[in-house]
Amino acid sequence: MQPMRYPPELRRKALDLLADGEPVKKVAVALGLSDQTVYQWRRRYLPHLSRGGPKPSTGMDLRAARRRIAELESELAALRRATELLCDVVSPKGDSRQFT
Repeated sequence: MQPMRYPPELRRKALDLLADGEPVKKVAVALGLSDQTVYQWRRRYLPHLSRGGPKPSTGMDLRAARRRIAELESELAALRRATELLCDVVSPKGDSRQFT
């Protein structure tokens, strides 16, 4: 017996619903598929959902994150340098207290 072939559009629709967080049983009922078929598609085409891990980031997301990290690191370096310069000028004990 040959396995049943489904149109690629149907598989794509099921995978989109799964990626959006819909449960397998709900997707199977909504599209008239067996649970086992949807589980197999999820395991084969959406391995990050099968493991329960986060969705993979797109290249654009990674570039934006790396750019933001670089900005924050440069701000941190500037703040550290400013702290070093101020420590040389002002005593941490605050020598401005007056004794009477």
